[in-house]
Amino acid sequence: MPTSLMIRPSEAASRNFRAAGVWRDGGLISDLRRWRGEKPDALAINAYRADGEPVRISYDRYARNVERFAGALYELGVRPGQVVACQLPNWWQAQVLLLAATRLGTVVAPIMTTIRPRELERMLDRLGASVFVTVDEWAGFAHAAALREIAARLPQLRHRVVIGSPAADEIEFGSFFEQTPWEQHHPVALDDMAEDPDQVAMVLFTSGTTGEPKGALHTQNTCYSAASGASDAMEVTRQDAFFAPHSLMHVLGQFCSQISLLAGGCVVLLDSWSGERGLAVLADSASTHLLGAPSFVYDVIAATGGARPDLPALRAVGCGSTSVPKPLVAEVADVLGVKLRTGWGMTEVGAVCTATRDDDPADWAAHSDGRPIRGIELDLRSDADITNQPARLFVRGGAVCLATVGRDSGTLTVTTDLDNGWYDTGDLAVPDGRDGIRLMGRVGDRIGGVFMIPVNDVESELLKHPAVSDVALVGYSDDNGGELACAVIVPATTPPITLDELRKYLSDEGMTDWYLPTRLEHIEALPRNDTGKVRKELLRRWLPNEIDVPEVRRTTAS
Repeated sequence: MPTSLMIRPSEAASRNFRAAGVWRDGGLISDLRRWRGEKPDALAINAYRADGEPVRISYDRYARNVERFAGALYELGVRPGQVVACQLPNWWQAQVLLLAATRLGTVVAPIMTTIRPRELERMLDRLGASVFVTVDEWAGFAHAAALREIAARLPQLRHRVVIGSPAADEIEFGSFFEQTPWEQHHPVALDDMAEDPDQVAMVLFTSGTTGEPKGALHTQNTCYSAASGASDAMEVTRQDAFFAPHSLMHVLGQFCSQISLLAGGCVVLLDSWSGERGLAVLADSASTHLLGAPSFVYDVIAATGGARPDLPALRAVGCGSTSVPKPLVAEVADVLGVKLRTGWGMTEVGAVCTATRDDDPADWAAHSDGRPIRGIELDLRSDADITNQPARLFVRGGAVCLATVGRDSGTLTVTTDLDNGWYDTGDLAVPDGRDGIRLMGRVGDRIGGVFMIPVNDVESELLKHPAVSDVALVGYSDDNGGELACAVIVPATTPPITLDELRKYLSDEGMTDWYLPTRLEHIEALPRNDTGKVRKELLRRWLPNEIDVPEVRRTTAS
């Protein structure tokens, strides 16, 4: 186990956060034990798969399977402090496996199925993972074959466990430990665990779109602080069902599953996404909350064909992960019949801001990314007047990870050692006027010099134009060492909008002259990562001389 995974919060931090009620002495296993006792037959997981009927897991079955899977891991030699990594689709067994590893006191490292061997090898090596669980093939990629090739270079990796139809030199779960002898040998009861919610329990890797990918080292308490604070803000009850299209291997997927377990509600899973399937699952599962990046919500709205769907249980749609385009706020209200609620967080700090209030204006999500949750402080820093210019956003509180470790460099950064606990998010924001913030983009994505261009505002305005299907604003160098804005647009019409038309439209809407793009490019689709964020680093690489970047393809129309 790398020494970086052995760090703990200071006694002062532990004492202060407990006194504030944002940390606790128990953990997720205590939550599972509680609901197994209080409501054993209630629905805990509602899992939908493309190749079969939905599987509905009660709290009693949830607990029994965690004990079985923990027994199987124990049989493989997994002990407290070791690292169990996994790369699995959104199956109910994936969530059970993560909790089973937690039951054994291990460090869990969920990894997205879209991560490929080059990055996967670096992650597993940095973590010193002793067990890695993956799927034989998913979404057309042969994960087992790729793992077999890199395993020889990972001496600490004792067990490669492959789900599906692995080759003879891999271990097979069968159906995830069920009907295998492993869980018969050492059933690991939930009641026997003495939880330590202050040890590193989970490592989540950032996407690295603006720098080296980092592993965020979270404890059960940092995760609890985010989940409980958001749960309070959203007034979550045990009757709620959370549908989060994001992967369970991603921070937002884990965030929603932990909110559900904390409240005694239900988490709704879907293993293969499309807007049509998402809409069907919303209806069939009677989900009360849909939480996801704007791209997922757009997909659901598109699947309705503009007609109001029959979703009587739905009471909230929440968007996070990236700023919400302003047109989406009205579309959610018009098509889905509920108010869009904004939220913001990141891998290193979990949930930070969430939930507009009932007394906010109906369209407030178009102007705000939310207020800080309980136990979180925000600080906007700038040498200029922050009411007019975006400021750098810093965060402090119980949800901030203990530390980060560079995937490639191994650089360990302890968050409490930074500026009295203030964590630099790398985001730019302005006050929203009602105790919250409006994100204005990443520091690495900002455009301008002395005067900064409010990237999100310009993009949101352009999305209202009928000739614009999608847009990203990217900076490029002028001839004087400064920086100007280029609008990279996915056209919605033929012929596509011209630069003069685009600038006139923004001017007619009253936008400041120096905000206006001075260059326009048309492409087939914006390159996005798994959370729906535009990969602007690819666009910046492509723009100077329109060099070949496979993820960026010009439209024939332009």
